Amino acid sequence: MADKKIPQGGGFLLGPTDPEAAFVPEEFSDEHKMILTTTADFVIGEIYPVSDQIEEKDHALMKKLMAQAGELGLLGSDVPEEFGGLSLDKISTACVTEEIGKSGSFAVAQGAHTGIGTLPIVYYGNQAQKEKYLPDLASGEKIAAYCLTEAGAGSDAVGGCRTKAVLSEDGKHYIINGEKMFITNGGWAETFIVFAKIDNTDFSAFIVERDFPGVSSGAEEHKLGIQGSSTTTVILEDAQVPVENLLYERGKGATIALNVLNIGRYKLGCAATGGAKGALETATKFAKERVQFGKPIAEFGAIQEKLARMASKIYAAETSIYRSVGLIDASLHGVDPTDPEYGGKASAAIREYAVECSIDKVLGSEVLDFVVDECVQIHGGYGYVSEYPAERYYRDARINRIFEGTNEINRMTIPGELLKRAMKGKLPLMAAGQKLLGEIMEYSPMMVELPDEPLAYEAHVAEMAKKSVIYVAGLAAQTFMQKLIHQQELLLKIADMIIEAFAMESCVIRAKKAIASLGEDKAKVYMDMTQVYMDEVMPRMMAWANECLAVMAEGDDLRTMMVGARKLLKYNPANAIALKRAVAAKVLDKNGYPISY
Repeated sequence: MADKKIPQGGGFLLGPTDPEAAFVPEEFSDEHKMILTTTADFVIGEIYPVSDQIEEKDHALMKKLMAQAGELGLLGSDVPEEFGGLSLDKISTACVTEEIGKSGSFAVAQGAHTGIGTLPIVYYGNQAQKEKYLPDLASGEKIAAYCLTEAGAGSDAVGGCRTKAVLSEDGKHYIINGEKMFITNGGWAETFIVFAKIDNTDFSAFIVERDFPGVSSGAEEHKLGIQGSSTTTVILEDAQVPVENLLYERGKGATIALNVLNIGRYKLGCAATGGAKGALETATKFAKERVQFGKPIAEFGAIQEKLARMASKIYAAETSIYRSVGLIDASLHGVDPTDPEYGGKASAAIREYAVECSIDKVLGSEVLDFVVDECVQIHGGYGYVSEYPAERYYRDARINRIFEGTNEINRMTIPGELLKRAMKGKLPLMAAGQKLLGEIMEYSPMMVELPDEPLAYEAHVAEMAKKSVIYVAGLAAQTFMQKLIHQQELLLKIADMIIEAFAMESCVIRAKKAIASLGEDKAKVYMDMTQVYMDEVMPRMMAWANECLAVMAEGDDLRTMMVGARKLLKYNPANAIALKRAVAAKVLDKNGYPISY
């Protein structure tokens, strides 16, 4: 894709997407496949056998496993080679993250370390800071933690920050005071990225070592899930941090925090997708072994429907996430990691896809929630006891809707970022909305002629779904103008429409690519999962549109608006039961997710 025009962030709403601009997992290189295999072997061979010990908070074991991961290169994929890393592309990193995502508490420790713990130094550290810290972080010799959240600073991390930094009298240290909460790896990390306000005004980031005077961590939190990971407070009491450990520039903490969180968001989506695949495998195995009424429960339609829905949702999340990662990779093509301005250039490239990163985070975490819930249900009473893994999957999954910005914050980010870009003239959404309003009364779904090819109807439906987003969002902007930002319930529904429009289009593109490369017979499961997913989403799209429009108008005006929405979201249901049976058959045949690479 590097040689082609790279789509704008959020630009998928504006028209048909060039399939060549959408990366799909079937395009993994041999290196990507090798990385998947290496990571999977590590998880199966090293993590699974000691999962119970990890859950008992065996910190020595966890640090040993992190060092083993470092030896395999699983901690340094984002770190430049000159600092001991592998300097891999983002797709490779996503492959590592997805497979590690099946490892529960270890995935949380590894993800916090390699992502929000290490990347601030990769992107914003100066040469001396990179030379000092990155080699040990890439090898697993030292573990990193990210210290942003405080008791009064959750979603409002910048405005609520009470941690203070002042320059010492001799000008050699910043004296930092404050307490950070819910810090992943807090109990065993040696390197902390700490955010504080210098002189109570300039929100800034610092690299803080555990051995610095005044630095300590509190007791381990007792948590619902991810019990094998370390979560503590990090306490700074007159902590002495050398002035050379200021990260990037004074007052640039928000830039670091937000840009690193964008990466953390798509990575979380990757990890959640991996976790969902693991839960589907477990549920499938149990369904084939559990006998009731004289036969395995996998033979009952009620169970097959669950397996098919689980697989189809995973397919949508996986497809959307790798599409986003492909865009980020393409935007980073040609950015030299040795360039002194690398951090700024890389951050700008990633920032371009902030909308897609938030989509990935919400979609991945909520698909995981659905899958683990169904995994418990398939297990019945066995799913509720700790001797079976379904119980832990269920508890561990819940945190993902809170990590890396709550799903509510991420939903608000999606339309908010799009509208911001539209107002700045970077994304012609307003013009697209005006054009659509002028055309919609003349548009008739009955008059549309579609090409005679597989998924032609689904491709058309996905395109109309994107138009429905522009239609509803455009009317909302006209109705509320600058006050739209205060209509949070409305924005959340628009975000849901955007997420599903992106997911549906991604599914169609991937299935059509599979047909082209594999042939229609081998691509049937792609087609079936695409149709299953769309058949479930489209009624919700109409419901969301109606709910939004009812906020803006009433009476005849509302009825007129709803006519337009119904035209754009007209959908002829598929034979979903037959499709789900076909998908379930593939799941049972493959003993889990029905697509392999």
